[in-house]
Amino acid sequence: MDARARVLRLPLPGAAQKWLGYLDQYLVFPARVRRRLQGYPANTLFVFTDQAQGPWVPLVAHRPHVIHCHDFMAQHSAMGRIPENPTPWTGQQYQQLIYRGYSQGKNFISVSEKTRKDLEQLLPEAPNTSEMVYNGMNNSFFPYDVSIARQKLGLKLGVQLTPGYLLHVGGNQWYKNRLGVIELYDAWRSVSNAALPLLLVGAALTPVLANVVSQSLYKNDIHIIKGLDDEFVHLAYAGASVFLFPSLAEGFGWPIAEAMASGCPVITTDEDPMTEVAGKAGFLIPRRPFHAAASAQWAIEAAAVVEKVISLTSQEREAAIVASRVNAQRFDSNKALDRIECIYEKVLQQFQY
Repeated sequence: MDARARVLRLPLPGAAQKWLGYLDQYLVFPARVRRRLQGYPANTLFVFTDQAQGPWVPLVAHRPHVIHCHDFMAQHSAMGRIPENPTPWTGQQYQQLIYRGYSQGKNFISVSEKTRKDLEQLLPEAPNTSEMVYNGMNNSFFPYDVSIARQKLGLKLGVQLTPGYLLHVGGNQWYKNRLGVIELYDAWRSVSNAALPLLLVGAALTPVLANVVSQSLYKNDIHIIKGLDDEFVHLAYAGASVFLFPSLAEGFGWPIAEAMASGCPVITTDEDPMTEVAGKAGFLIPRRPFHAAASAQWAIEAAAVVEKVISLTSQEREAAIVASRVNAQRFDSNKALDRIECIYEKVLQQFQY
């Protein structure tokens, strides 16, 4: 349905724009939907692409519908279950609004078993449909000659990458754990003879993270890479000695699958859904503890896993890469779309017309 703003287009000061947006979302749009629903046949399937669209689920809860669920980190944060991400009172109220909406839904598709489990624990009663379909990758990620990948990327960045490098891809969101990546790198460098650089591909560092890097003994080898296009992100994966992904939480964990499809060994957190996506091909470390006093020991222990992967023999590394590539084949876009279509048809069959 057409969700273009109406009230938001009024020429009012910037401070008022936020409230105009709310009027569009919660008054104008629902009224327009109610009017237009009368023109849709009874066998119309209404699809919500994210459970965050929950406030509008009640509009069609009595009609065929499917709600796609990606993660419930914001919901758990609002409930005080994630100490790394405290939620202010206004955010808690907003998450309650979302919950009251999607909890009236009856048919759901989750991107991981972790997300499905979270959903079913949050819902007040069992839904009619609760299916899981892993995300599907496109063909942008595939094995590439390591030497050529490092050469091309090194020329692009102006960094010597021929011996190899450690890689992380992600933003500054709390759950991406960039702080943990830097701590882990520092701990590994302090015990290893392999002086490989670290590439942090994503957004510019926050002031707090920039300060952490500035205090690192290895700051000259930590490179922040912003605005890298898809071609070079692929090369970064393909040329990395190891991909570090110590996330605190995810809904799925795209970069794990992308790195594996590109032929790169992956170190990730020993918790779902990271373990779901990594399968038996990943190298696992514990979740970084919340309290800073325990993070140093975490980094030391996790650094031993990094050293293990860096020190793999050529035969061991090749076996790890083959296992990674086979694992990544589970995330096929065509298969995912076919599965979703089957679920849509199943939902439509539940309704009497």
